[in-house]
Amino acid sequence: MWGGAAGGFTSKPRDAEHKSWEKLSGRTATIFHTYHKGDEPFPTKAEIAMTADAGRPRVLLLNWKIAYGSSWAKVARGEQDRRIDAFAQRIKAYGKKTFLVLNHEPENDVKAKKGSGWEAKDFAAMYRHTIQRLRGQGASNVVNVMAYMGNEKWMAQSWWKDLYPGDDVVDWIGLDSYVSVEKNYYHYGTFADLLDRKPKGGGLGFYDWATSKHRGKPIMVAEWGAYHRIGRATDKSAVYDSVVPELRKRPAIKAIVHFDTKRDNQG
Repeated sequence: MWGGAAGGFTSKPRDAEHKSWEKLSGRTATIFHTYHKGDEPFPTKAEIAMTADAGRPRVLLLNWKIAYGSSWAKVARGEQDRRIDAFAQRIKAYGKKTFLVLNHEPENDVKAKKGSGWEAKDFAAMYRHTIQRLRGQGASNVVNVMAYMGNEKWMAQSWWKDLYPGDDVVDWIGLDSYVSVEKNYYHYGTFADLLDRKPKGGGLGFYDWATSKHRGKPIMVAEWGAYHRIGRATDKSAVYDSVVPELRKRPAIKAIVHFDTKRDNQG
């Protein structure tokens, strides 16, 4: 499956940006990726409308920072059950199969201090509690994706393994990863490089870790792209030309979702 999140780091409507990006790329981006937090009511009318076009079939990938204004530990203790239940009712009413990411890139939010409420083990507990409660509420159309950053710094942390909530509550394993097209710049490389980053100090690369430790789990590259710094425009064709050959060698990857923005928060 091929998808996108267009119009990142702007205030422009995501649905309009997605349609514009489809015109530029010349094909329907089947996965429509959007982002929400806390008590925001979603899927929105615009998101639902994007999946109602029979001529351009699309499925939602909803990214939800459920612990916004709270903490992972509090969610795990049931303090946001009303928030979970409200979403369960909305997604059941929507009825169509939907990808759901809970707090993508959790590595960046970990506070590895006992009692912080944001420890890796708190994330795993939050994830388990949320998915089990959604299932208990009958939200059987939710297909959940555990989306990592897959950064070599974070993968080397002693707590990284504690993030995983368990095969019984994870449907897909996701990766948010990017490459630079500027030689000698941070994370310069091709599509293979964003899949194969290894922990600092050694160990399995992300794709090999996912396919060996969690056999049978489909993999989604839930955010990816090739970047250069503002004012340093560089040919990106080598990166994009490398995608299909890599996918042929990596059958566990079942979806790739491009993140498209003219400028990110770091330039």
